[in-house]
Amino acid sequence: MAGLRKRQRVQLIIVGMALLFSAAILVAFALDERGVVQWSMRPSEVAERPPPPDQFVRIGGLVEEGSVVRGEGETVTFRVTDTASTVEVTYTGVLPDLFIEGQGVVAMGYLQNGVLEATEILARHDETYMPKEAVDALKAQGVFREE
Repeated sequence: MAGLRKRQRVQLIIVGMALLFSAAILVAFALDERGVVQWSMRPSEVAERPPPPDQFVRIGGLVEEGSVVRGEGETVTFRVTDTASTVEVTYTGVLPDLFIEGQGVVAMGYLQNGVLEATEILARHDETYMPKEAVDALKAQGVFREE
C-alpha cells in the first residue's frame, strides 16, 4: 500500500512538471508572436531584408544630421542611419529630452511602405551613449572612434 502511494506521488510530480514546462513554452511562443520579444535591426539590415508590416521592430542608429522635420502638433519625422543606409521614421508624441541630431537613437514600431511608424523613441542616456547596432555598423565601416 505504501509503495502504491509513493508511485502515485512520483507520477503526479512528473505530470505537474511536464505541464509547467509546456505552459512556459506556450508563453514564450505567444510573447514572440506578439512582438514582445524584440530583435534589434540596423538600417542596413532593414534595407536588405525589410520586415513584414505586422512585425514589431526595433531599429538602432544615429539621427541623421538635418533630417528632423517637425510637423503639426507632436508629429516628427527624421531618418535613422548607420552611415550605410537610412530608414525614415515618423513619430507622434513627445521626444525624449536627449533626442538630438547626430546622436544615438532606438526607434520601435512597425515598418509601413518603407517608413517606420514609431510607437516609442529611446534616446542616448548620457553624452557617450550610442546604440550597439550603430557602434557595430560604424566599426564595420571603419569610421567608429572611441572617446
